[in-house]
Amino acid sequence: MKKLIVSKNAGFCFGVRRSVEMAEKALESPEDCYCLGQLIHNDSVVGMLSKKGLKTVNFVDELPEGARVIIRSHGIGRQQYEELRKLNAEIIDVTCPKVSQIHKIVSRASDEGRIPVIIGSEKHPEVIAIRGWCKDSYVFSSAESLEKWLLESPDRCNLPLALVFQTTQTTTELENCKKIIKKLCTNCEIFDTICGATYIRQEEARTLAKICDAMVVIGSKHSANSVHLAEICGEYCDTVRFIESADELDTSVFNSADTIGITAGASAPAWIIKEVKQRMIDEIKIDEVPAEEAVATAEAENASIEQTEQVTNEEAEAVQEEVIPEAEMSFDQLLEDSIKTIYNGDTVSGIVAAITPTEISVDLGTKHSGYIPIEDFTDDPSVKIDDILKVGDKIEAYVVRVNDMEGTIMLSKKRLDAINNWSDIEQAYKDGTAVEGVVTEDNKGGVVVSVKGVRVFVPASQTGLGRDVPMSELVKQKVRLKITEVNRSRRRVVGSIRAIQAKERRERAEKIWNEIEVDKRYDGVVKSLTSYGAFVDIGGIDGMVHVSELSWTRIKQPSDVLSVGDNIQVYVISFDKEAKRISLGYKDPNENPWLKFTNAYNVGDVVNVKIVKLMPFGAFAEILPGVDGLIHISQIANRRIGKPDDVLTVGDRVDAKITDINHEKQKVSLSIRALLEPEAPPAKAEAKPESESEPSPQEDALIYEVSTTGEATGIEPDDK
Repeated sequence: MKKLIVSKNAGFCFGVRRSVEMAEKALESPEDCYCLGQLIHNDSVVGMLSKKGLKTVNFVDELPEGARVIIRSHGIGRQQYEELRKLNAEIIDVTCPKVSQIHKIVSRASDEGRIPVIIGSEKHPEVIAIRGWCKDSYVFSSAESLEKWLLESPDRCNLPLALVFQTTQTTTELENCKKIIKKLCTNCEIFDTICGATYIRQEEARTLAKICDAMVVIGSKHSANSVHLAEICGEYCDTVRFIESADELDTSVFNSADTIGITAGASAPAWIIKEVKQRMIDEIKIDEVPAEEAVATAEAENASIEQTEQVTNEEAEAVQEEVIPEAEMSFDQLLEDSIKTIYNGDTVSGIVAAITPTEISVDLGTKHSGYIPIEDFTDDPSVKIDDILKVGDKIEAYVVRVNDMEGTIMLSKKRLDAINNWSDIEQAYKDGTAVEGVVTEDNKGGVVVSVKGVRVFVPASQTGLGRDVPMSELVKQKVRLKITEVNRSRRRVVGSIRAIQAKERRERAEKIWNEIEVDKRYDGVVKSLTSYGAFVDIGGIDGMVHVSELSWTRIKQPSDVLSVGDNIQVYVISFDKEAKRISLGYKDPNENPWLKFTNAYNVGDVVNVKIVKLMPFGAFAEILPGVDGLIHISQIANRRIGKPDDVLTVGDRVDAKITDINHEKQKVSLSIRALLEPEAPPAKAEAKPESESEPSPQEDALIYEVSTTGEATGIEPDDK
């Protein structure tokens, strides 16, 4: 039965998938959306996005003012960004992060006086964009053309160069360039900018091509990574078909092939791969075999061949041992070390040979080349590899997977750290001490924290989060926790963030109570609001700010001034250690409006005031924000009035004289009457005996205390 093997990593890479997803999200808006250049190198995807409304233009001057513009995955040059900003365009940048990194490298190199040299296709959009980030640059399609250029003029070998690679270049081209640079150049920096996903896809294509009778490569003819895949497959397989869609597939060419492989470029969408695969299954009557199973079978067959060769080699070495002097056995030992067998689960040491954005190359001194994926070096997202590791450093790592076919060994420093740090975790459990780690994931039951490479599960109830707070907020955050359970046989560790938070809170509270004093200031966080004030956490203890201490002006409720979660500065008004109560102040004493008033005004001064409230006994007027004075009804006019609103209205501004300032009670008496001309006395009427005279309505209705200066205070006496 014929077998069909589909490459595991065929199709969209991270950068392309990100670009397409961001473009689709941008198209959800009804506003026009443009793409500066073709988004990716795949006509089917571009056509699909075009139907959704994406308009492709090639030049900035084709765009209208203020346009929404998507920057293609291959990127653009610095000048085009400046032109877009002058156009007030809304920029949606979907440039592949790997490509953006090259922009930074050549820009920095150019600023430092180096000449960027790019290995890639000169007319490819990615290379054109890269050149747009440096002053002068050279582009070569291969290591051979680079060597030819260097040899044409010996002076070029001494130039300060910076060598970068188009992300879709092959590792073979990279190694060839390294050899040439090492041989000819005296001042060249080499940057491995080949995308890690490209490398994996190329290695998978190479592996499949070796074990398959025919290969199908899916991708655009103007996609560099797809073209390279076809070239690699052609090196190991005689029958290779390079197609863009299922419509181009002629299945009759596979009649004599028993095993057929499929790989696809980074711009090939999943639906096209699926269409090609389904057509082959329907027309050729072929069974799909998992790539891992097919490769494992091939490796087993190769291993059998290698074993036979090894026996022959051992016989040759036995003969050689008889004639080699004993003094030269040290060399033999080195040779033996270089061909020693390494197994999954071993711990190995080596020398750091190179550091790229995706992996760390390690020279193990064997026929295999080791590499540590960046994500397998550390869980700490804040760590910069270049700050803690340099080329030439010695490093130990755990062997994750040995691939004899490719001659590579995948390593992990995280796993080795986890193994070595188990004893530290157990000791922390026994001592009850806190440990620190990074939250790597969340699930329904809680979160997982990596502590020195060891996975520690923290139940949801022990995360220290509120019920309504999603646990995803902790992901990638550094946390301190207590180990509450260790089961080494089951490799199970449980911890509690909440326990450490409670302990640290108690310690902070104790420190505050030992050092607290009146007027001491604290930075706090508003924890809750009530109708009478706000509770503020000052670092382990909650104190209360009464509503009267929130503002110098009148407020209806605490939420007029503060919100839960606000970071504020407060000061201690009073405290009771036994009752564990603290009264706090928030309003600034320096902004006390009474002090401002008494510093600016004296009795006898005339002020312009605003009427803010009318009462039966008089009117309250604002002298300045936070200070009101009372104009008693008898001081509103120079005649007898029935009620204040006969003369005044809320909002009126009037001049009034300050007749009294009570500093103890912080009260002010005002008078409009004192500024008015007295009315002419009324005509004399026949006087009645004092005993027969009737009190006026005002005199009968209102009786108030009188100040020492003779002014009515507007306050009813207690014994009325």
